[in-house]
Amino acid sequence: MKRVHPEIRLLLFYLDQAFGRRGWHGPTLSAAVRNLPVPVALWRPAAGRHNIWELVLHTAYWKYAVRRRLTRDAASRFSRPGADWPRLPAEPTARQWESDIILLKDEHRRLVEVVEAFQPSRLHTRIPGTRFVPVEQIQGIAAHDLYHCGQISLVQRLYEAR
Repeated sequence: MKRVHPEIRLLLFYLDQAFGRRGWHGPTLSAAVRNLPVPVALWRPAAGRHNIWELVLHTAYWKYAVRRRLTRDAASRFSRPGADWPRLPAEPTARQWESDIILLKDEHRRLVEVVEAFQPSRLHTRIPGTRFVPVEQIQGIAAHDLYHCGQISLVQRLYEAR
């Protein structure tokens, strides 16, 4: 079994607690969107507010953005147009919803792979040409997952109570 630097192991734990396995705090991001029907994913709590589908694409995008910063891969592009808040499909379907859930999971898996291979000596060194520090980005994306997981759970409860 490969030895993992303690700080990297802790960052991987944060990512997992926020996204993957069962969290002590309640649902993780992946659990919050599991088996969610399209009408719930598309419902808006009020005009101008984000729906769950938009939050899923937003969190997928930011996993990509952090991975891109960590790898310094300026040539990579997110698979959906719209950057920070990628656009929903013009005619949303259950198949497209499932595809975007898979996109979220794939972006998470790719980010975890980058963190697993990250050089511990670079964790606290500013990424050249940016104001970003890797350890803050990695911990921050876990917090970002939890923040939006809470929003998703709230939107779902509001949908059910309407």
